[in-house]
Parts: sequence; structure tokens; C-alpha cells
Amino acid sequence: MLLLILGLVAAIVLFVMLGFRYAEVSAPDAKGILRTRRTRTREWSLRPAQLLAFLVLAVFVLLSCVTVVPTGYTGILTTFGRVEDRTISAGAHFILPWQNVVKMDNRTQKVEIVTSAFSSDIQQVDLQLSVNYCIDQSTAQELYRTVGAFYYDNVMYPRILENTKAVFSQYSAENLIAQRNTLSDFIAESTSADMQRYGITIVSIAIEDIDFTDAFTAAVEAKQVAAQNKLTAETEQAQKTMEEEATARRAVIAANAEAEKAVIAANAELEVVKIQAEASLYAGEKEAEMNKRISESLTDGLIDYYWIKQWTGVLPTTLLGTDASYMIDLTGNDTVEP
Repeated sequence: MLLLILGLVAAIVLFVMLGFRYAEVSAPDAKGILRTRRTRTREWSLRPAQLLAFLVLAVFVLLSCVTVVPTGYTGILTTFGRVEDRTISAGAHFILPWQNVVKMDNRTQKVEIVTSAFSSDIQQVDLQLSVNYCIDQSTAQELYRTVGAFYYDNVMYPRILENTKAVFSQYSAENLIAQRNTLSDFIAESTSADMQRYGITIVSIAIEDIDFTDAFTAAVEAKQVAAQNKLTAETEQAQKTMEEEATARRAVIAANAEAEKAVIAANAELEVVKIQAEASLYAGEKEAEMNKRISESLTDGLIDYYWIKQWTGVLPTTLLGTDASYMIDLTGNDTVEP
């Protein structure tokens, strides 16, 4: 706008000056010598040079009335500094000479912040944050009207610093590194809640670097070394205990196996004795049953049958009575008294 006004003033001055004519006037100088010089007369008229100046002015005015909004930007139209109710989308647009267009970037932007904070145990921490954000195209006009083009410096940066310090003050220095992702999420959530009313979206906040003081770093390293040594000793002791327990278990298993083996052998011997006894009992019962059946099946005729069947035809030389009172010699000898 300022350039346009300056251009208009310069063009008007040039246009007026080109309308005056110059004339040659001859007059003697102080020594009486006649000299000729050019001087401006009071007569003014339209000349070709003025037409050329007018054309240049017209082209300049036309060019100043054309504005281009790049892709990814929203054009905020202002008239003498007052924000209009409409915005301008990406592309070329014609505006009035006394209007201006402020281009608001709607793309995702990235800023890096270097700051410091204190933990809950009063340890100073130097931080480097990476913040990705973007502004809503529909609210860009209101953001410019209420905050201005320097909205990052005016509202974003102070809130990010405040939320970062508030989140870090809730954790001890030892837990800060382990909770880095949690810290980033908490900072992003609290900052997003603050920026929503301005139409600013926090895409992400990442903690790029956390740096502690040298004294604290040395203390943490010493503690880690001590903890590692303790863990190593506990691991070795646990390994030794496990080996001893394994040896004891193997001895118990071996003793149990021997005991079970002896029990099995004794049970086997008992089973064999039992089987043998049952077999002897069965054999005796079987023989008794056979004898019983034989005795029940014997008759006088059957006995005579078997006696005759087995007789060879030779008479016995001696015959004994049932009372065994005498013996008879069947071969013809005399009777033999008992």
C-alpha cells in the first residue's frame, strides 16, 4: 500500500512537471557578454511525455491491484487495516488499490525450541523440543483478527514453555529419560487444549534431546554401575543356588528311583511266591480232585478189567490173604506159614 501511494505521488509530480515548457532566453551577463539559457515558462500543456507517464502509472496501478495467494495459504483481505469478512483462496485475485492481502500459511509447520526446566527433585534439565503445528483455514481470519500474523510468538511459544515446565516438574530426574514419550504426549495434550480456541492444531511435540548437569550425570552413571554390579552378583548367586538345588533334586530323584526299584523287586518276588503258592495249591487241588474222581469211578468190575488187561498170563508165586494169616505157594510147594 505504501509503495502504491509513493508511486502515485511520483507519477503525479512527473505528470505535472512534464507539462511545463522550456524556452531559451538571451541576456547579457555581468561583463556584458550575451549568453543564452533555458528556463521554464509558466505555460502548461499536454505533451506526449505526459501520455507516456500516464500509461506507466496505469500499468503500475493495475499490477498493484493483482495479488497471488500460493497453494496452502489463506489470504486475509484488509481495507485500510480493517479485516474484511471474507478470505481469499489460493490463486490470482484482483483487489482495490487501497486493500491489502495477508497470507496465512495453512501447511504443517515445524519449529524447534531450546529451553530448560526443573524436575521434581530440583534438577535442571536442558531441553530441545520439536513442534509440528498447523492453523485451520476456516479460522485463519479470526486468528489474524484477534492475535495477528505473529501468533506463534504471541500465544504458542509462551504456552509451550509453560506446559513443558509444568510437566517436567511432576517427574524426578531419574524418570525423565525413561518417560520421554509420556512427557511428549502430556505436553502435546495440554498445549493442544490451549490452542484449540485459536484454531491452531498441534500435530506433534517431540523431545529431541534431554541434557542434565555433569554432576547429576556422573551420579546417575555411578548408581547404574552399582546397580549393575549388584544385579550381576545376584544373578551369579541365583545361578549357584539353582545348580545346588538341581544337584539336590537329582540326588533325591536317584534315591527315590532306587527305593522304587527295591519296592518293585520286592513286589515282584512276592508276586512270584504268591504265584508259586497258588500254583502248588492248584496242583494239589487238581491231584486231589483227580484222585477223588478216580476213586469215585473205580468199581470191582473195572478193577478186574484193568487187572486182567495188565496180566501177562503168569500166576503169582505168592498169594496173600486179606488177613495176611497165611501164604500159598501156587507153584506146588508146601504151604508156608507166616
